[in-house]
Amino acid sequence: MIYLRHLAGAALASVLLAGSLAAPAAASTQETVAVSSTEAAARPSNGRILYDRISGGPGTLKVKNGTSRDSVVTLVRGRSKAISIYVRARSTASVRDVRDGTYTIFFTSGYRFSVSRGRFTSAPSYQRFTTKLRFTSTATSSTIATLTLNPVRGGNARTTGVNPNDFPA
Repeated sequence: MIYLRHLAGAALASVLLAGSLAAPAAASTQETVAVSSTEAAARPSNGRILYDRISGGPGTLKVKNGTSRDSVVTLVRGRSKAISIYVRARSTASVRDVRDGTYTIFFTSGYRFSVSRGRFTSAPSYQRFTTKLRFTSTATSSTIATLTLNPVRGGNARTTGVNPNDFPA
Protein backbone atom coordinates (compact mmCIF):
# COMPACT_ATOMS: atom_id res chain seq x y z
CA MET A 1 0.00 0.00 0.00
CA ILE A 2 1.27 3.49 -0.76
CA TYR A 3 1.38 5.96 2.11
CA LEU A 4 0.06 9.34 1.11
CA ARG A 5 2.06 12.46 2.11
CA HIS A 6 0.32 15.34 3.95
CA LEU A 7 -1.03 18.04 1.60
CA ALA A 8 -3.81 20.61 2.04
CA GLY A 9 -6.76 19.01 0.30
CA ALA A 10 -7.50 15.39 -0.30
CA ALA A 11 -5.92 12.01 -0.85
CA LEU A 12 -6.58 9.13 -3.13
CA ALA A 13 -5.33 5.56 -2.98
CA SER A 14 -6.31 2.74 -5.27
CA VAL A 15 -5.60 -0.85 -4.47
CA LEU A 16 -5.73 -3.65 -7.04
CA LEU A 17 -5.57 -6.81 -4.95
CA ALA A 18 -1.81 -7.32 -5.46
CA GLY A 19 -0.77 -3.72 -6.25
CA SER A 20 -1.37 -0.08 -5.49
CA LEU A 21 -1.92 3.20 -7.29
CA ALA A 22 -1.94 6.69 -5.82
CA ALA A 23 -3.24 10.02 -7.06
CA PRO A 24 -4.12 13.76 -6.17
CA ALA A 25 -5.03 16.58 -3.34
CA ALA A 26 -5.55 20.50 -2.68
CA ALA A 27 -7.45 23.68 -4.11
CA SER A 28 -11.01 25.03 -4.13
CA THR A 29 -13.33 27.34 -6.01
CA GLN A 30 -16.28 28.83 -4.16
CA GLU A 31 -19.73 30.05 -5.16
CA THR A 32 -22.60 31.53 -3.15
CA VAL A 33 -26.11 30.26 -3.89
CA ALA A 34 -29.35 31.52 -2.35
CA VAL A 35 -32.04 28.91 -1.74
CA SER A 36 -35.08 28.66 0.50
CA SER A 37 -34.49 26.91 3.83
CA THR A 38 -37.20 24.32 3.15
CA GLU A 39 -35.57 23.22 -0.12
CA ALA A 40 -32.22 22.57 1.57
CA ALA A 41 -33.69 21.13 4.78
CA ALA A 42 -33.73 17.46 3.74
CA ARG A 43 -30.12 16.40 4.24
CA PRO A 44 -29.38 13.22 2.25
CA SER A 45 -28.35 10.15 4.21
CA ASN A 46 -24.71 9.13 4.27
CA GLY A 47 -23.85 6.96 1.27
CA ARG A 48 -26.95 7.95 -0.69
CA ILE A 49 -26.38 7.44 -4.41
CA LEU A 50 -27.53 10.65 -6.09
CA TYR A 51 -26.80 9.47 -9.65
CA ASP A 52 -25.84 6.03 -11.01
CA ARG A 53 -24.93 4.93 -14.52
CA ILE A 54 -22.07 2.50 -13.76
CA SER A 55 -23.59 -0.34 -11.74
CA GLY A 56 -22.74 -3.87 -12.69
CA GLY A 57 -18.95 -3.94 -12.35
CA PRO A 58 -16.69 -5.65 -9.83
CA GLY A 59 -14.93 -2.53 -8.45
CA THR A 60 -15.45 -0.81 -5.11
CA LEU A 61 -14.96 2.86 -4.21
CA LYS A 62 -14.69 3.78 -0.53
CA VAL A 63 -14.89 7.50 0.34
CA LYS A 64 -13.67 8.84 3.70
CA ASN A 65 -14.76 12.37 4.57
CA GLY A 66 -12.84 13.53 7.63
CA THR A 67 -13.85 17.17 7.14
CA SER A 68 -16.52 19.21 8.91
CA ARG A 69 -18.45 19.67 5.65
CA ASP A 70 -20.69 17.25 3.76
CA SER A 71 -19.48 16.28 0.27
CA VAL A 72 -20.68 14.83 -3.01
CA VAL A 73 -18.14 12.77 -4.95
CA THR A 74 -18.80 12.38 -8.68
CA LEU A 75 -17.01 10.01 -11.04
CA VAL A 76 -17.00 10.99 -14.72
CA ARG A 77 -16.08 8.53 -17.48
CA GLY A 78 -15.11 10.31 -20.68
CA ARG A 79 -17.62 13.17 -20.89
CA SER A 80 -20.41 11.32 -19.11
CA LYS A 81 -21.24 11.54 -15.42
CA ALA A 82 -21.13 7.99 -14.09
CA ILE A 83 -22.03 8.15 -10.40
CA SER A 84 -22.46 10.61 -7.52
CA ILE A 85 -22.46 9.66 -3.85
CA TYR A 86 -23.29 11.82 -0.82
CA VAL A 87 -20.82 11.55 2.06
CA ARG A 88 -21.66 13.30 5.29
CA ALA A 89 -19.02 15.12 7.34
CA ARG A 90 -16.77 12.83 9.40
CA SER A 91 -18.25 9.74 7.71
CA THR A 92 -17.30 6.97 5.31
CA ALA A 93 -19.41 5.63 2.43
CA SER A 94 -18.89 2.96 -0.25
CA VAL A 95 -20.02 2.31 -3.80
CA ARG A 96 -19.91 -1.30 -4.94
CA ASP A 97 -20.30 -2.67 -8.46
CA VAL A 98 -18.18 -0.01 -10.22
CA ARG A 99 -17.50 -0.92 -13.85
CA ASP A 100 -13.98 -1.13 -15.20
CA GLY A 101 -12.76 2.10 -16.76
CA THR A 102 -10.88 5.31 -16.14
CA TYR A 103 -12.69 8.03 -14.19
CA THR A 104 -12.10 11.69 -13.45
CA ILE A 105 -13.04 12.41 -9.83
CA PHE A 106 -14.85 15.60 -8.90
CA PHE A 107 -16.13 16.56 -5.48
CA THR A 108 -18.04 19.42 -3.99
CA SER A 109 -18.28 20.24 -0.30
CA GLY A 110 -20.40 22.60 1.71
CA TYR A 111 -23.50 22.94 3.86
CA ARG A 112 -27.24 22.66 3.18
CA PHE A 113 -27.35 20.42 0.11
CA SER A 114 -30.27 20.92 -2.27
CA VAL A 115 -31.18 17.59 -3.88
CA SER A 116 -33.33 19.31 -6.53
CA ARG A 117 -30.46 21.59 -7.61
CA GLY A 118 -27.71 19.06 -6.99
CA ARG A 119 -25.65 21.69 -5.13
CA PHE A 120 -24.71 22.90 -1.68
CA THR A 121 -26.47 26.16 -0.92
CA SER A 122 -24.07 27.43 1.74
CA ALA A 123 -20.27 27.81 1.41
CA PRO A 124 -19.81 25.41 -1.54
CA SER A 125 -16.40 24.52 -2.96
CA TYR A 126 -15.75 22.61 -6.19
CA GLN A 127 -12.66 20.50 -6.88
CA ARG A 128 -11.26 17.85 -9.19
CA PHE A 129 -8.45 15.37 -8.58
CA THR A 130 -5.62 15.93 -11.05
CA THR A 131 -4.99 12.19 -11.55
CA LYS A 132 -7.65 9.89 -12.93
CA LEU A 133 -8.77 6.75 -11.12
CA ARG A 134 -8.65 3.48 -13.03
CA PHE A 135 -10.80 0.48 -12.14
CA THR A 136 -9.65 -2.85 -13.59
CA SER A 137 -10.55 -6.42 -12.90
CA THR A 138 -9.49 -9.92 -13.82
CA ALA A 139 -10.98 -13.30 -13.07
CA THR A 140 -9.33 -13.24 -9.63
CA SER A 141 -9.05 -9.57 -8.63
CA SER A 142 -10.71 -6.18 -8.87
CA THR A 143 -9.95 -2.61 -7.88
CA ILE A 144 -10.79 -1.43 -4.40
CA ALA A 145 -10.11 2.31 -4.31
CA THR A 146 -10.11 4.51 -1.22
CA LEU A 147 -10.61 8.24 -1.60
CA THR A 148 -9.93 10.51 1.37
CA LEU A 149 -11.31 14.07 1.30
CA ASN A 150 -9.12 15.49 4.05
CA PRO A 151 -5.36 15.94 4.48
CA VAL A 152 -3.51 12.69 5.10
CA ARG A 153 -0.01 12.43 6.60
CA GLY A 154 2.24 11.18 3.83
CA GLY A 155 -0.39 12.01 1.17
CA ASN A 156 0.60 12.81 -2.41
CA ALA A 157 -2.80 13.50 -3.93
CA ARG A 158 -3.52 16.85 -5.58
CA THR A 159 -6.70 18.61 -6.58
CA THR A 160 -7.50 21.71 -8.55
CA GLY A 161 -10.39 24.13 -8.22
CA VAL A 162 -13.25 23.80 -10.68
CA ASN A 163 -15.54 26.54 -11.94
CA PRO A 164 -19.01 25.78 -10.50
CA ASN A 165 -20.46 25.99 -14.04
CA ASP A 166 -18.07 23.21 -15.16
CA PHE A 167 -18.90 20.89 -12.28
CA PRO A 168 -20.83 17.77 -13.40
CA ALA A 169 -24.22 18.35 -11.76
